Amino acid sequence: MLLAMAAKNLPQHWQEVYGYRPVLLETFVETPRFRGTCYHAANWLRLGQTKGRGKLGPAGKQSVPIKDLWVYPLDRRFRETLTR
Repeated sequence: MLLAMAAKNLPQHWQEVYGYRPVLLETFVETPRFRGTCYHAANWLRLGQTKGRGKLGPAGKQSVPIKDLWVYPLDRRFRETLTR
């Protein structure tokens, strides 16, 4: 229920504060510790896994935990908006 409330309220709030409306939410779930069950139950889409390298980690070596990437579309035309 909390995820649904956030997804419902966030676009308008973001529009008021930052001047544009997001079309997609994303989150990362640390797979060794969590399964992402609440995201799955809330109809988020699992896109895959990170490589565990981190933004500042050494090239080709895992330096942070591997995470699942989950997204939740806020707009039916999110692909069109994001690929303009």
